[in-house]
Amino acid sequence: MNNTTQAQEQQPVKGNQPWWQGATIYQIYPRSFYDSNGDGIGDLAGIGQKLGYIASLGVDAIWISPFFKSPMKDFGYDISDYRDVDTIFGSLADCQAMINRAHTLGLKVIIDKVVSHTSDQHPWFQQSRQNKTNPKSDWYVWAEPKPDGTPPTNWQSVFGGSAWEWEPRRKQYYLHNFLSSQPDLNYHNDEVQQQILEEFRFWLDLGIDGFRLDTANYYYHDALLRDNPPRDQSLKPSFMATSGTPYGYQEHIYDKNRPENILWLQRMRALLDSYQDRMLVGEIGDSDAESLMGEYTRGNDRLHMAYSFQFLTTRHDADFICASIRQLEDSIQDGWPTWAMSNHDVPRVASRWLNPQYDPLPQNKLHLALLIALRGSLCIYNGEELGLTEAELTYEQLQDPYGITFWPDFKGRDGCRTPMPWHRHQPHAGFSKQSPWLPVPPEHQQLAVDEQHGNADSMLSFSRQIIQWRKHQPQLCIGDISAVDAQNNILSFRRTLPHHTEILCVFNLAANSQTLTVPAGAKLMSAPGQPAKLDQQLDLPAFGFAFLEGL
Repeated sequence: MNNTTQAQEQQPVKGNQPWWQGATIYQIYPRSFYDSNGDGIGDLAGIGQKLGYIASLGVDAIWISPFFKSPMKDFGYDISDYRDVDTIFGSLADCQAMINRAHTLGLKVIIDKVVSHTSDQHPWFQQSRQNKTNPKSDWYVWAEPKPDGTPPTNWQSVFGGSAWEWEPRRKQYYLHNFLSSQPDLNYHNDEVQQQILEEFRFWLDLGIDGFRLDTANYYYHDALLRDNPPRDQSLKPSFMATSGTPYGYQEHIYDKNRPENILWLQRMRALLDSYQDRMLVGEIGDSDAESLMGEYTRGNDRLHMAYSFQFLTTRHDADFICASIRQLEDSIQDGWPTWAMSNHDVPRVASRWLNPQYDPLPQNKLHLALLIALRGSLCIYNGEELGLTEAELTYEQLQDPYGITFWPDFKGRDGCRTPMPWHRHQPHAGFSKQSPWLPVPPEHQQLAVDEQHGNADSMLSFSRQIIQWRKHQPQLCIGDISAVDAQNNILSFRRTLPHHTEILCVFNLAANSQTLTVPAGAKLMSAPGQPAKLDQQLDLPAFGFAFLEGL
């Protein structure tokens, strides 16, 4: 290894780039992270107590799923008060203490902002639904029925059925893209935009470093209320369309992805730019998400980053990953992506991408090594660093209304939301002193933090090492990506940055060992857990990976 590379490994990447660019973000599902008060539900004080563990992973920021006041019909994604913490998660004082503790440890704090819709229990909606003349009568999307009394359009809810719900007091329908208890705000109304900006300002003043915007392409609807056209079923399905629901039968050109979204993103960005070092990352779920990600992050006046769904699917062969990277790079251009392989809405990658005939540990290490090598920022979902698998729950154990509605064809999202296992031999894996809101699977107890902590070969040890190692490789953090290729289920690409050595990243996604020729002079880097061998050729075991320099 040359002196330049040694010097790079001694200090983390520094420079003029913003903190979020190339950051590793740790997503926390608060209900399931750590219960500090023994009620069976995780809370903000529990997150605060575990921030030292999170910091030990080497991540740069935490993203916390919603903890705001809510009737919990969609477990916090139905907000009834944007400025208050739901009592099951604690208080605003607990939130402030958690933010302060995170900042002391060098962690940025990102929170979910769900502002495409509210709960039907929000005071705004409670007033809006009363009649057509009250001050908030136009704060939500209301429409007259068709002459025969049916809904005004054919738009479908993501969660199944019509996206319109009848309100007898107004004798009108209101729009809900998700549950009927989640009415959509009307962004054609400037008062709504002004109010939502004030909700953002409240949390910015509290010290939040960034926002993850839920359903960032759903803010506007077609003011003319035109029907969506049918969708060609031979095309790639929308990520938001679950098997068994009618949502996937339409091209969603009028109920979301409207051009006015850009103007609203620009207003949000202007607010954040009036503060120092703040960030917006948008969740964009659609069959054509790549082009939207490029459009929503283009220039310096929209989203800072866009959250990719590409690897939240079941397919994971080298050809697919190669095509996904190329497609996103072509679309996003000067924008900045955020990659994830797991989150709170999809089955965990340790099950979804698992070849069950082989040892899961090398596969889990391979997937994390691939994630840290991609151009952009990256999100790791709590428990991913442990190699947690998707939990198999019975119908009686389900809490998610999405799964309850479509069982057994779709089992919902509870399988990836089970409690974090902290101590193998404690009840409920040390998550809570009481029976938790979802059970801890026995197989997760065996993967508990204390069980893996002292094991140098564990997934937790590898996760810490590879995340820390990446922080010292500026090419991986902020460099460009090129020469993306796939052959024989081997994925390879190059990461480059001016004035730094080029890095060749190679991943064997096959269940058999493979040998390939690499450029003369190439040398293996000191990447943690790297199982490859280099002599005249590069030897990669099944699910092996390699990082090479000196090309």
